[in-house]
Amino acid sequence: MKHFLPILPALILAACGAESDQIDPVDHAETATPREIHERILVMDSHLDTPANLSKADFDIIADNPTQMGQVQVDLPKMQRGGLDGGFWVIFTPQGPLDEASYEAAKQAALTRSDDIIAMVEAHPDQFELAYTADDAERIVAEGKRIVFQSIENSYPLGTDLTVLEDFYDRGVRLVGPVHFRDNQFADSATDLSATDLGGLTPLGEELVREANRLGMMVDGSHAADSTVEDIMDISTTPIVLSHSGVKSLYDHPRNIPDDLLRRVAENGGVIQMNALGSYIENLEPPVERTAALEELAASFEGRSPFDLTDEEREQYMVRRGEIDSAYPMPLSSFEVFMDQMLYALEIVGPDHVGMGADWDGGGGVAGMEDVSFLPKVTERLMEEGYTEADLEKIWGGNLLRIMRQAEAAKAQ
Repeated sequence: MKHFLPILPALILAACGAESDQIDPVDHAETATPREIHERILVMDSHLDTPANLSKADFDIIADNPTQMGQVQVDLPKMQRGGLDGGFWVIFTPQGPLDEASYEAAKQAALTRSDDIIAMVEAHPDQFELAYTADDAERIVAEGKRIVFQSIENSYPLGTDLTVLEDFYDRGVRLVGPVHFRDNQFADSATDLSATDLGGLTPLGEELVREANRLGMMVDGSHAADSTVEDIMDISTTPIVLSHSGVKSLYDHPRNIPDDLLRRVAENGGVIQMNALGSYIENLEPPVERTAALEELAASFEGRSPFDLTDEEREQYMVRRGEIDSAYPMPLSSFEVFMDQMLYALEIVGPDHVGMGADWDGGGGVAGMEDVSFLPKVTERLMEEGYTEADLEKIWGGNLLRIMRQAEAAKAQ
């Protein structure tokens, strides 16, 4: 259980009465080890793709599952070893056609994913608890359980009916991202470079941001084009969250954010949560065999995007893609490259505007930080760089909870 290490010395001093005046106070921040500090602060990650594993027969959230890079990196034993108190468990839906039948199918898939998250909590009430407010998060950790906020990655399942967002809010969704890999009914994506530029948010996307504000949800700009991020900040009454992003100055990838926009996010009170997906933080050359196999796979589906396939075709595609990933994996980025990203962001905007969103179970992870059990290494490295316990409290969860409280307050108004 966290946050109680300083209490015992205080109780001893109180019990000593007048004699305690002769005892020098202990500076716990200076005497504590990095691991002790990591254990007593609230540690959250803003992008856990773990719900994708919850329906798999060979995965058990309570068991110590074998780590698979980018796929199986979060379970209760790993969270315990890594001091991870929880975070935002993602409801992800791939982008598909923009028609009513597809919207309905996507909505049902998203509701099923949310059901999986809720079922996990209900099956293990002594280990996990759904959180709805920032205060909930702090109470849950104090009770020795793991925090389960929900988030939406890609608002495609909402279709054109924004009243559906309130249904997800009632389930515990507190962070919503308009877009994913491809442009949709709400916004431009950072990675849909072939599509017509929508100019940021569409009119429906603007209404999505306003509805999120009304409900008290935070808005997520990861995966969004720079123009979309700018539009969100222009409209939203509360600061933006980039739930799993990187910095473009160190690696020029469309998913990453340039310095000037990062500074604007910070000036607006927002936060960048650092991504650890290798191909987003450095140029990793795939093995020749992998490239050839992927080209063959694409040809077998006549070059169509997986997002444009039928459900049956997409399942066949993903099975084959999984086989290719296993046979010819991508090279790994490193812990040092990840830390370079985090330290650069901290240099640009400071500890009030940086956090952790490593994309666990969604492709994230680097050599030396293969799963969440390695998170104390980040604390140790940040302390080596001179960051204080107060800084770490902000980076590991305080910034997110601050913005959540702002969203809650804006809703109350």
